[in-house]
Amino acid sequence: MKKFFALLLVAVMAISLVACVGGTEEKGSVYWLNFKPESDEALQEIAKMYTDETGVEVKVVTAASGTYNERLTSEMDKGTDAPTIFVVGNAAAVEQWGDYCYDLTDTAVAKELSSDAYKLTDADGKLCSIGYCYECYGIIVNTKLLEKAGYAKDYIKNFETLKTVAEDVHARAAELGFDAFSATDMDDSSSWRFTGHLANLEYYYESVDDPAAWETCPAEIKGTYMDNYRALYDLMCVNSATPRGELATGGHDAANQFATETALFYVNGNWEWSGLSEKGMKAEDLSMIPYYCGVEGEEKAGLNCGTENYWAVNAKASEADIKATLEFMNWLVTDKEASEIAVGTFGVMPYKNAVASTNPFLGQSEAYANAGNYTMPWVTNFQPNVDQYRAALVAALNEYNGNPSDATWEKVETAFVAGWATQYAAANQ
Repeated sequence: MKKFFALLLVAVMAISLVACVGGTEEKGSVYWLNFKPESDEALQEIAKMYTDETGVEVKVVTAASGTYNERLTSEMDKGTDAPTIFVVGNAAAVEQWGDYCYDLTDTAVAKELSSDAYKLTDADGKLCSIGYCYECYGIIVNTKLLEKAGYAKDYIKNFETLKTVAEDVHARAAELGFDAFSATDMDDSSSWRFTGHLANLEYYYESVDDPAAWETCPAEIKGTYMDNYRALYDLMCVNSATPRGELATGGHDAANQFATETALFYVNGNWEWSGLSEKGMKAEDLSMIPYYCGVEGEEKAGLNCGTENYWAVNAKASEADIKATLEFMNWLVTDKEASEIAVGTFGVMPYKNAVASTNPFLGQSEAYANAGNYTMPWVTNFQPNVDQYRAALVAALNEYNGNPSDATWEKVETAFVAGWATQYAAANQ
């Protein structure tokens, strides 16, 4: 009998050990495939903080700029080692990745959202992804340099006044000690500013003309405002210290040109604030103006506001990893210290208990709206087969920069307009 109980005790201990080991495995882990290269350092800090506090492994891998879709496809093929958090940022992405999206309805993190505006659902109403930051972009201006050039801080109100300043400053660059625009490089680390963000002005004004056509991704676009896009793009390229023939290779560090006050204008968004601040720039010396491009009534324009940064949770991950991931996301938007770091890099997070934003550009976005100016939503989120579409635009713009002419501009228009229809068909075949 004693032998029996001894064996029974050994068996119970063995079972307990297995359960203990199994419990460790059931803890789960988090793998975030990050969409924002400029946020990598902050997210690595957040990941370490959470692991130190909870013991749950959080891995953050950052895709290189302009390669996210390609990297995501590659990573999802890894099965159990695939990302547990990934980005599904628009309707086209919902169609492509919907089967991989865990239904976030009724999850704690989704309930923390401060607005329903940051939700993407599929045709069946499944909540596929939720926004984790809200952003604005336009043309950042060093108002201290603007005044040094002889203009009031609020002088620029439309394309005409923007053109006056840019051409004047460029002509007097040697005298002033700074040029008009920082570099408009077309390498992967920079081209998205012009094939994504700047392109939005064309799509946005088309959507204003025909809202019904843009309720979902249109099969084709008209290119009605391509002349406006060209006018602003040329202004940026010509009135710069960087020769436009050198833009294809990149490497000119537009952010540093602006931060060191060798350029008056910098085309970018609110996410640049933390970096500019760290380099010594002050909020009172900076403003952000809209993409003035000569459209009638643009004096009442505001900034481009929206997001393509939406969290999705991998429905094909293990139950333990899904649970760990949802808990991590909820912690990130509710923990004061963690959300403060996140807001520092993202600018703002649309969650009830996240730390409030102190980003001056987002404050200016609100000021435009409060003054009755129209906001330019991110219609660019509709771009079909986004990587392929933008790659064609980059190629065409590089050819145009190398030999600016009406003939090479026609190729840009073809990539812009006909390229949309081509990529839409490819995405929906």
